Amino acid sequence: MSTTVETARSSVIVAIDGPSGTGKSSTSKAVAAKLGLSYLDTGAQYRAITWWMLNNGIDVGDPAEIATAAAKPVIVSGIDPAAPTITVDGEDASGPIRTQEVTSKVSAVSAVPEVRTLITELQRSIAAAATGGIVVEGRDIGTTVLPDADLKIFLTASPEARAARRSGEVKGSDLTATREALIKRDAADSGRKTSPLAKADDAVEVDTTELTLQQVIECVVTLVEGKRVAA
Repeated sequence: MSTTVETARSSVIVAIDGPSGTGKSSTSKAVAAKLGLSYLDTGAQYRAITWWMLNNGIDVGDPAEIATAAAKPVIVSGIDPAAPTITVDGEDASGPIRTQEVTSKVSAVSAVPEVRTLITELQRSIAAAATGGIVVEGRDIGTTVLPDADLKIFLTASPEARAARRSGEVKGSDLTATREALIKRDAADSGRKTSPLAKADDAVEVDTTELTLQQVIECVVTLVEGKRVAA
């Protein structure tokens, strides 16, 4: 087999979408690492721009103010699945973007069309530059960002399973409150006018409710390898 053909097969673009708590990030990172692909957490980019706005006094309840400020921060995403990074104006934001304040505001910021346009362009440029292939995870990757991705996967799970996973990640969190927050986030993400959370028509749906993380990873790896062979 020629090197050119091997490269073409390995440079698969995988879009993994789904709501919070389905195992999206853990699965995407593990699959990318296992298969030697780059990795992009698009949600971190929306968190990063939200964090910047909160830090810079932007009223995140005012879509017009958000739209005006959207192009100001410089967001850079590292694409190594073993150690994904994200900086805003040169500052490491990987920790700060995971605060509850950012979590509670990110849906409002990411719903603003100007924000989505800018971040979508950034995501497409990163995917295009990943010549060795990439796993891109988010909520609108298969439908909007990379509609021509080689493989589209949509992860789902019951609200109860997702809440239990999220509560396990955050010490002292309330399971009921976590479940309600997830459902509220789903409604906001699915109901926004611009690039809503949705399953692409040609996506493979994987319900992770009854699966361990390792089982989900193995399932997705099998799907990607099947796509490579068929390429």
